[in-house]
Amino acid sequence: MNKQSLFPSKLTKIIATIGPATSSPEMLEQLLLAGMNVVRINSSHGDHKAHKEVITNIRKLDRDLNTSTAILIDLQGPKLRVGEIEGGQTELVESNQLVIKVGAGEGTDKVLYTDYEQFAEDVKAGEPILLDDGKLRLEVISTDGKSEVICKVIHGGNLSSRKGLNLPQTKISLPCITKKDEKDLAFALEENVDWIGLSFVRSASDINALKSIIKKHNKHARVVAKIEKPEAIIDLDAILEAADAVMIARGDLGVEVPMQDVPLIQKDIISKCLTLGRPVIVATQMMESMIESATPTRAEVNDVANAVLDGTDAVMLSAETSVGKYPIHAVRAMTQIINSMEANNQKPFNERPPYNPDDERFISDSICYNACRLARRTKASAIVTMTYSGYTAQKVSSQRPKATIFMFTSNREVLNQMNLVWGVKTVFYEKMVSTDHTIADIKYLLFKDGNVKEGDFVVHVASMPIADTGMTNMLKLVRV
Repeated sequence: MNKQSLFPSKLTKIIATIGPATSSPEMLEQLLLAGMNVVRINSSHGDHKAHKEVITNIRKLDRDLNTSTAILIDLQGPKLRVGEIEGGQTELVESNQLVIKVGAGEGTDKVLYTDYEQFAEDVKAGEPILLDDGKLRLEVISTDGKSEVICKVIHGGNLSSRKGLNLPQTKISLPCITKKDEKDLAFALEENVDWIGLSFVRSASDINALKSIIKKHNKHARVVAKIEKPEAIIDLDAILEAADAVMIARGDLGVEVPMQDVPLIQKDIISKCLTLGRPVIVATQMMESMIESATPTRAEVNDVANAVLDGTDAVMLSAETSVGKYPIHAVRAMTQIINSMEANNQKPFNERPPYNPDDERFISDSICYNACRLARRTKASAIVTMTYSGYTAQKVSSQRPKATIFMFTSNREVLNQMNLVWGVKTVFYEKMVSTDHTIADIKYLLFKDGNVKEGDFVVHVASMPIADTGMTNMLKLVRV
């Protein structure tokens, strides 16, 4: 039996964050069978030993099940947090004064601690301080510029240990890659992960700095720019150009910019990513209620559905799968929504022709664009890309064709990586004899595995001669 038939068939990919609730081989297998395509490891939680175990488990499952799961490690970035709190939590009362000190200690309703060393230096009187994803709001009364900031509680409530601290109007002096990130990055590169998420990106230079470290270590990991700061929105075009993929991290973004702006920012980023051929992820609070409930709210169903209809490459689950009570239910529910949307999506072909003949990728891009047009005209059931870097598969995917995209590659590293990209099914293939022989062989393999049937049209995209990897210049239409 073809093992692939065990897995849900969908175009939009699902990223599941792995934590204590899902790190065992049994749970990871259940997540794969429910529709997970990408494993996300959040460096903010857990240690390298636990993360290594997850990576080992998923790679063994890939071998056993003949799957190609992408691994994404998120760096914490300059995420600001309050320290520990006496008894685990305290209540901040509206209008009360509160001191935030730089350093370690147990917080109370009168004093909180943060390990952000430049905190008292960076904030100014009158600036807001948001705690726990904006649920609590303080205002800075004064700062001594060294270690103490006096605040007034504007919106009070319960605050637990280690909750996030946001400064939407403060220019933060922390680097994008912190000391902790450097250690986590070294671990990620050692483990040969596929994608690295860079948190709190402020400018394109942040991405370029990370890319140069990856290049120096001669690793294949690609960079996901997480959009969650107002500065990132200002420098958005340059960031999209520099990044390999983009994540719309709506949790922190919705705290740092006015919440009502987030839906349009999301739609704008997805549209720009489709134009550029950049994979895009919609993340945070997609099915938040499923941390405690076996079914999502109808508003959450709509949220996932709209992201799919807008054309996102992937939707992401965070606490729902890392610590939630119903991780498998959450992935299954997401799969059901995706399948329903994709079956009924009447959006037209995403036609984006390449315009600049001087662009070094103009020939490849023109072939990919016309492959999708030809597939639409002939109602082809498959578009086959033979690629080493994954570029042509990604470019074909960005046009969102109705035909199934099969990426045949001899590059095992790209095999997993492309599992984050919309609609791409990856197949390991290294029998590159000649272009004609390879096309005939692939046609036979697709037919044998039930991916195409007799009479179907298949569009092939490749390079001639076939040994010239990196220069797609050929388009061929064949009938099965």
